[in-house]
Amino acid sequence: MDALDRKILTELQLDGLTITELAARVKLSVSPCHRRLRDLEREGAIRGYRAVVDPAAVGLNFEALVFATLRWENPDTVTVFEEAVAAVPHVLQAQRLFGEPDYLLRVATTDLAAFQELYDQQLARLPGVQRLTPALR
Repeated sequence: MDALDRKILTELQLDGLTITELAARVKLSVSPCHRRLRDLEREGAIRGYRAVVDPAAVGLNFEALVFATLRWENPDTVTVFEEAVAAVPHVLQAQRLFGEPDYLLRVATTDLAAFQELYDQQLARLPGVQRLTPALR
């Protein structure tokens, strides 16, 4: 991987670009830029592409941060918790904090009532959870 490959990766992380826009930003013609991009994908430097969705644009107008403290029952606690969190579609982001609390969850719902239902029915029942502390925005 050379400096040009790193520049391509940097630009892709900043914006979702067409190949033409990417080539212009890294000062390459489209064909060589496309070849490098395919090589980066094949080598595993690029693992995938994602759309960044505006929660409000899809009706999720209420956001909350939820701090989660886990009960460390066994070595699989983190794995089981993270898999369960990944299955909750309203959790937009989960960050492990390496301290107390153990995780910060960013959650979006339609309104406060929907958040309360999500909290009671799904978040409070996540495996390994000792305590949840919501911080409403």
